[in-house]
Amino acid sequence: MKLAKRKIPADIEGEAVSLLPEDPEDMWHIYNLVRPGDIVHGHTSRKVVRENDDTGATSAERVHLDLAIKVKDTSFDPMTCILRASGLVVTENEAASLGAQHALEFEPNRSFSLIKPEGWDSVAQEMMQQALSDDKNGALAAVVMHEGLANICLITDYRTVHKVRVEHAVPKKHDASSHQDAGMRKFYEKTLGSLLRAADFSKSRPLLLASPGFVAADFKKYIADQGRDKSDKTLTAVAKLAEVVHAPSGHLHSLNAVLKDPKVLAKMKDVKYAKEALLLDTFFDKLKLEDGRAWYGTTAVEKAVQDGAVGQGGGVLLINNILFRHEDLAIRNRYVALVDQVKALGGEHRILSSDHGSGQRLQMLGHIAAILTYPMLDLDEDEDEEEEATPQNRERQDDDQIDMMDSVI
Repeated sequence: MKLAKRKIPADIEGEAVSLLPEDPEDMWHIYNLVRPGDIVHGHTSRKVVRENDDTGATSAERVHLDLAIKVKDTSFDPMTCILRASGLVVTENEAASLGAQHALEFEPNRSFSLIKPEGWDSVAQEMMQQALSDDKNGALAAVVMHEGLANICLITDYRTVHKVRVEHAVPKKHDASSHQDAGMRKFYEKTLGSLLRAADFSKSRPLLLASPGFVAADFKKYIADQGRDKSDKTLTAVAKLAEVVHAPSGHLHSLNAVLKDPKVLAKMKDVKYAKEALLLDTFFDKLKLEDGRAWYGTTAVEKAVQDGAVGQGGGVLLINNILFRHEDLAIRNRYVALVDQVKALGGEHRILSSDHGSGQRLQMLGHIAAILTYPMLDLDEDEDEEEEATPQNRERQDDDQIDMMDSVI
């Protein structure tokens, strides 16, 4: 993501930033930055109906123009990497009257301006800094596989991108050994081709290969052999950097278990997702102890933060990014204030992505949870606001979470 220079209509009030997204990861950042109530200004096209003064006949044409709208809703398609923002036109234009409905689409390599009439809160500022400084080459490439199946992913600081699923029929072990070997070689060939198309290995990039049995280790050897036979330095480097670990299966959900492997954590020591997975594990461990140091739900967490229990010395606030996209500004500000309070107390805060496995686990807890520096009891008493934090629902959800840990973690 880069800062861009764009001319913004003088009658638009607010703090404006012009941006040039460069790749799909940037589009994900923009999706999290653009919220209801913001104003976006960019290039678009609009159908205009014109009437012939002499004949009265009408004709329609599509004109290209710059337009500003006040955002009511957004949607993001991760497959096409196109962000669509819809809302009401806020600047008069010959092709669009004030207050008319319109939608702007944003995609990589097309600049636009984002104006926040209420100013950029601390969470939005933090997201912007991350977007502008994000190291795309630091993403971890991962292949979770078993015989005949491979799932290829890119794991970044903010999300897991499932790039492609590779399937190939491999003869069973009781079939002729030569047939099975040929089937596996073909499977490895397809997987390697898909991997090279999914991730750029022209620069050094960590690679994780995970499987039950010896499938991942054999695939690493296949890559090395291809590099040697073809005198391909890139493939040789890929094989050298690849880390082989155990996975329960080649299915995508096995990635959560893989990311807790000590070897993987060492390779991903600076990758945000691994840290979030460990923090959630710690939260669930403390939740099972029922010692008052793990709470979830907005009201309970707010009480803990206001008491100073989510501060220096181990306090952690876990919160999903979806809460900062609420259409009600007052509700968004409520969660921004929580983050600011935890920062002031010296505690740690993690804004999780709803596209990550960690964010999806946190969603089942109402999108917000906290690890406390000291025990607090009865934080969910008199809690009418949140059904999930009532004693009955809390007991049910605790049981559900504990039962689901093996399948979700």
